[in-house]
Amino acid sequence: MEVSKKTIFIKDWILNYVNSMPKKAESLVIGISGGIDSSVSSTLSAMTGLKTIVLSMPIKQKSAQHDLSLAHQKWLKNNFKNVVGHTVELDNLFKTFEGTLSNFSSEHGMANSRARLRMTTLYQVAAANKGIVVGTGNKVEDFGVGFYTKYGDGGVDISPIADCNKTEVWELGKELGILKEIIDAPPTDGLWDDGRTDEGQLGLKYNELEEAMNNPNSLNYQKYIKIRKLNLHKMEPIPVCKIPR
Repeated sequence: MEVSKKTIFIKDWILNYVNSMPKKAESLVIGISGGIDSSVSSTLSAMTGLKTIVLSMPIKQKSAQHDLSLAHQKWLKNNFKNVVGHTVELDNLFKTFEGTLSNFSSEHGMANSRARLRMTTLYQVAAANKGIVVGTGNKVEDFGVGFYTKYGDGGVDISPIADCNKTEVWELGKELGILKEIIDAPPTDGLWDDGRTDEGQLGLKYNELEEAMNNPNSLNYQKYIKIRKLNLHKMEPIPVCKIPR
């Protein structure tokens, strides 16, 4: 599908989903990080004409990342009258969380807790605005390598770009006129104090992951499978103990 048609298709899909709800949502709520995925997802949401609430939620955020989030928030509000933007400072709340759980210290756990605190914030804002939470995950992360936080950024109501590879998301961003500095920024989950990138954590570039997902003969296929196996628990249904009747 041509990229211009794809933007319309996804926008219409979001709108059709809302219109098909037994009790129609009155708003779309989405967290924006300054990354390409959330920028594209929030723009497609705004295109529906529905009230779109975008939240920047800094927690120990690198200033460059937060600045991009604010720049996109400003761009959205300048281009769409139905967009409402808020910055919700979560630093103090997270510090309290860290201090309360100091006896259970885990760097990886605390990184994921940042994402889970943001998810909780999104659902609170959605509840206050009779809305639904819009996801920002792409196909590589959501269904390929499971590169997201379980019950964090993986906790959403709808996933409009989850059938798009990362390279497709970049194409959508260019088609939508997303700020060039966001398109050019190295992808990062923003959960680490050292500002590590997605590709640095995964050990593969997104185009390499996409090739491996589609080609078992790829040079990186075994690396991809190794990452995928570690994260399958996120992508498969929760194991349920079935009692014999």
